[in-house]
Amino acid sequence: MGTPTHRITICTSCRHKGTDCKPGYELIARLRAAIAAAGDSVTEEFEISGVACMAGCDRPCTVAYHGTRKATYLFGDIEPDTDIGDLVSFARDYALLEDGWCSSVDRPGKLRKTTLARVPAAIIALEDSDVRVS
Repeated sequence: MGTPTHRITICTSCRHKGTDCKPGYELIARLRAAIAAAGDSVTEEFEISGVACMAGCDRPCTVAYHGTRKATYLFGDIEPDTDIGDLVSFARDYALLEDGWCSSVDRPGKLRKTTLARVPAAIIALEDSDVRVS
């Protein structure tokens, strides 16, 4: 197994309003199993982990996709019972996107309408010591 170049982070503290239900832990387990079952159809290795909060509390459960030198996506209103297929499909697509950038119509199913944020990749510009500012 190689070093993962992509990560899926799932909020473990999100609660459905009016309940003690925290679907993040169940979503992590189901998504890990689904990614493993997808085998070669998910071309890159993904690390799947939880985090205590991603500030998407009004839209539980929140899920983020990150990749080296890629845009990051944050999705909300994700249900462990019904949205696994869309999450796996997006993992497959995201792995193949060079810069991670895609429009909402390119995202599968429910993810078209539940995107909370798309954050451009951090690009650090290095100043060449030979360049002079006039």
